[in-house]
Amino acid sequence: MEQINKKSSFWALSPLIVFVALFIGTGIITSDFNFLPINVALLISTVFAFIIYPKTNLTKKIDIFTKGAGHPNILLMVFVFLFAGAFSETAEAMGAVSSTVNLGLSLIPPQFLLAGLFIVGAFISVAMGTSMGTVAALAPVGVGISESTDISIALSIATVVGGAMFGDNLSMISDTTIAAVRTQKTKMGDKFKVNFFIVLPGAIMTVIILWFLTKDLGIAETSQGGYSLVKVIPYLFVLIAALCGMNVLMVLVLGVVIASFIGLTTGSFTINENLKAISDGLIGMQDIAMIALFIGGIIGMIQYQGGIQWLLNTVTSRVKTKKGAEFGIASLVTTTNFATANNTIAIITTGPLAKEISEDYEIDARKSASILDIFASSVQGIIPYGGQVLAATSVAGISSVSLIPYSFYPYLLVVCGIVSIIVGYPKRKDKSV
Repeated sequence: MEQINKKSSFWALSPLIVFVALFIGTGIITSDFNFLPINVALLISTVFAFIIYPKTNLTKKIDIFTKGAGHPNILLMVFVFLFAGAFSETAEAMGAVSSTVNLGLSLIPPQFLLAGLFIVGAFISVAMGTSMGTVAALAPVGVGISESTDISIALSIATVVGGAMFGDNLSMISDTTIAAVRTQKTKMGDKFKVNFFIVLPGAIMTVIILWFLTKDLGIAETSQGGYSLVKVIPYLFVLIAALCGMNVLMVLVLGVVIASFIGLTTGSFTINENLKAISDGLIGMQDIAMIALFIGGIIGMIQYQGGIQWLLNTVTSRVKTKKGAEFGIASLVTTTNFATANNTIAIITTGPLAKEISEDYEIDARKSASILDIFASSVQGIIPYGGQVLAATSVAGISSVSLIPYSFYPYLLVVCGIVSIIVGYPKRKDKSV
């Protein structure tokens, strides 16, 4: 993102405020969060951003916007969206989703389906190191489970997102974890141990809640159709590739190739139908890819005009004690993540300042890294305009706002983070530099 200008300005945040007000406000007023499409809300906010900064000429504004939209993290997200769409559509067309769901229904009692889905999502995301890749792999499965039972599709998709955020927060190859560790100058293994024990109670509680909510749902009505083990291979490949730490883009590309090969050899579709499925998947994700570009451009302009710096200054000015400093770091990365809708960018942006705060107040580097990652991941799993939520709900064809009541793990992630600050865990001072 453009970072030449270091001024601080609350007014610079106004495009984001306009976007949130439009998107959420119209949904509340009309009782329909699909009334104003999110891309239209972003378009209006973009036009507003170009109007409200009179001291910056148009050419410079365009340059800032395009650099923000073209940030490597944003472009990577765009490609993940597109490949995820191609994989999901191809896998569904060749029968991978129905076979995987029916296999699961035949092996797992219905009351444990969502709890199992969360655990599998957590496992994949920790191994793969990317919440986006996990969402791409499991969102179609979540949809299939919902269609085969009377489990709410919003609850099922929120469960997928929750499992994905578990790994995004903990995986040693996650970009958010790497960013947190590097900015706080601690060791990956040390941060993992501290972070894991902080969030473990939240994960356990999530499993219990999911079991309790679904233990009596759809047992009699559950459909257990036929399945083909061969058609489950694309998802097994995702699991194995995740364990090997393969790049998410490579996983998705190979997933498309494997699903296409199996579909063609089993006669599930013709070459024309295969190519159409891939094309439909890419086209289906074009809207969300465009949303990611708009968000990146708007954030680039907000950052250049001093909006992010205002957030940093506002939060740090209130720090007085060690616990206050830890809450300050949490507030810093939380508000920045709300503004940027990208947990990696939020950690990279606030990490250096968090390091200064942790040194001034003698905060364990493992703890400050964990705080950054925990609170950024929790916000990313809740906000309806975050990439993970948008990707999951795009596959499901539901409003991103509909996930908010069911985002149990992200909420519990916040609770775990707050409790760890209050009780002062961990007690031992980290010696790493």
